[in-house]
Amino acid sequence: MDNVRLHEELNGYFIEDLSVGMSAVFAKTITEADIVMFSGVTGDMNPVHVNEEFAKDSIFKGRIAHGMLTASLISTVLGMKMPGPGCIYLSQDLKFLAPVRAGDTVSARAIITDIIPEKKRIVCKTTASVGEKLVCDGQAKMMVRSRAEEEAAKG
Repeated sequence: MDNVRLHEELNGYFIEDLSVGMSAVFAKTITEADIVMFSGVTGDMNPVHVNEEFAKDSIFKGRIAHGMLTASLISTVLGMKMPGPGCIYLSQDLKFLAPVRAGDTVSARAIITDIIPEKKRIVCKTTASVGEKLVCDGQAKMMVRSRAEEEAAKG
């Protein structure tokens, strides 16, 4: 496989390919290992995430996953599915609405709500749910590549 073809296959959508209402989803079951590794990578060792004895006396009555671990699944949707590889994450607003625990399957979703073609930007409603329960709600802004600009650059 040549490098040009491989590069094309690794890229996500161009701004010209997107429309309001398009959506994508990524689902993952959160494991104990995910929580431990996230703690190690980030340094966030808050005992509500890593210490059952501490966490059982919290308002959650047990350990919970980091909110940002849950929110990171939104990054997976945007960076890998839609708009996909090649896009740039510009901003994310988040509201954490309910806890996520090891064993919960989180479905992260992004829905395009606005497209600003002249700036190569999209706005997406972003959510994460466990079953029917919304656990995270927000909005993301992304920069997306332009097919027209890339073709013009190639000559």
